[in-house]
Amino acid sequence: MHPNLAYHKHPKCLDVILRLEECHKSGFFNKYFGGCNGIKKELNECLTLEYKEIRKKNADKAKENRKKVEELWKEFNL
Repeated sequence: MHPNLAYHKHPKCLDVILRLEECHKSGFFNKYFGGCNGIKKELNECLTLEYKEIRKKNADKAKENRKKVEELWKEFNL
């Protein structure tokens, strides 16, 4: 694992991020003329999946909290 990325923000996508960084370092033509586009597309897909997972987790947590609040309202006849 790359030492600077030990606590990276997107751990599920870290391998793809590192591959993209290596591709960009491999030369001017790869970076500026589309040589890394396949890896970039893969990274976008990975980040999208991660975003959807986090969003679902947050929505489930919000539903739980809402249910608890509604139960308290019933308890206090509000």
